[in-house]
Amino acid sequence: MTTSTTKTELRPISQIARDIASECSKAKSGINYAAKPYLSAMRSLSSIKDQYGLDDARSIVNYFLCNASGFRGGNAKNLKNELKAHLKG
Repeated sequence: MTTSTTKTELRPISQIARDIASECSKAKSGINYAAKPYLSAMRSLSSIKDQYGLDDARSIVNYFLCNASGFRGGNAKNLKNELKAHLKG
């Protein structure tokens, strides 16, 4: 009997960023001003191995998560978990 381990496919960071922006537009509080530049940068990233200017995607995602602690409600937790999965991978 063989068992197969299937690694779940991660969505591109840019797609997650678009979903975050959509969630933020629905929320009254929006997104923290300090997280906005990182959210904007994430829109052009596919994977955690990408670069945005001189910054690597890992740093951008980490900085976003640190500055977006107030991003709550709706699908926020799932979206943050998707970004964290990129960091682990």
